[in-house]
Amino acid sequence: MTWTALIVLAAGTYLMRLLPLLLHDRLELSARTVRFVELGAVALLVALAATGTWFEGAEFAGWARPAGVAVAAVAVWRRVPFVLVVVLAAGTTAGLRLLGVA
Repeated sequence: MTWTALIVLAAGTYLMRLLPLLLHDRLELSARTVRFVELGAVALLVALAATGTWFEGAEFAGWARPAGVAVAAVAVWRRVPFVLVVVLAAGTTAGLRLLGVA
């Protein structure tokens, strides 16, 4: 990556964080626009979680990782404390890998 690209990306990131603070009182967004932005953020997080769950690079990650994520999802649904959710997910994934499930 060239220095120019790095500087442009850094400046763009800084501006994206600064502009809402500067334009907060001057720019009024419609309720529909705000809703689309919120839904876009949720869709982005879901896509990131799905990609991280199912793929490692361009290859399938194996069945142990999705099983760990599924256990975590059930634990969250059952309102288990977050630390225990992480331990359950990691333990499920590690246990399956120990048993030879890729």
